[in-house]
Amino acid sequence: MTTHDGGITERTVEARGLAFGILEAGSGPLALCLHGFPDSAWTWRHLLPRLADAGFRAVAPFLRGYAPTAVPEDGCYQTAALGLDANALHEALGGDGDAVIVGHDWGAMGTYIAANAEPERWRRVVGLAVPPGSAMANGFMTYDQLKRSWYMFFFQHPLADLVTGMGDLAFIDRLWEDWSPGYDASEDLPRVKDALRDPANLAAALGYYRATLSGVGVDPALADVQAKGDQIPAQPTLYLHGDQDGCVGVELAEAAGAQMSEPSRVQVVAGTGHFLHLERPDEVNAAILAHLSD
Repeated sequence: MTTHDGGITERTVEARGLAFGILEAGSGPLALCLHGFPDSAWTWRHLLPRLADAGFRAVAPFLRGYAPTAVPEDGCYQTAALGLDANALHEALGGDGDAVIVGHDWGAMGTYIAANAEPERWRRVVGLAVPPGSAMANGFMTYDQLKRSWYMFFFQHPLADLVTGMGDLAFIDRLWEDWSPGYDASEDLPRVKDALRDPANLAAALGYYRATLSGVGVDPALADVQAKGDQIPAQPTLYLHGDQDGCVGVELAEAAGAQMSEPSRVQVVAGTGHFLHLERPDEVNAAILAHLSD
């Protein structure tokens, strides 16, 4: 176990046959925080201490395939696997019905599946940057969103592994610049690259996109769980989106809002991009804590 500033400890937990590296702070009901791409568990470096101070046991795992978490032998990276991982981590960490779950990007998609598949585990839900329900699937087919999502199609090509890894993952630097314009990611990117620098970890991260668009590594046995991702969680859900997001257009957040009813809601954070929780941590974390503490 390693302890970092802010009372964050780093250790390993076994769940679903995988060794997950996790960051952890505080004690109390479980608050599980799932990151996305291209990112790592350290994306929650501002939120974990705030959750701990609010009386939660805040845990952020590195997703399957992101170092130091193991690369799964089955090569399964569909979002159903993320949801099952989250529920297995709830079990492994001794969570109960007071647990809450927070997800950003791919982590948001895993969050919705976890909450819908086993709703008794999660009292409240927060998603960031990828909306719940059918808004993402419907909005993806517009010209503007397809243009923003060009990288997803590039990642289907075998050359993507080579190109993305070149120049110490310089491709990832440019994605962050495009997705959160004006944000200084110099404190975040070294940790992101540590999670992806090994070619096996980078291939795993690209595997999420290949599972989604090309069906590579998709397990037919998970079809029922996968379908849970198309539903708005029944739990009170807060969805947060930056109005300058260069990855997922804010119009998709507005579409999600039309599908949600009180006490669930959408909150658009002005002047922020895709990594809104890092760009405006005080504002975003206050909204998250207010929702989780109700």
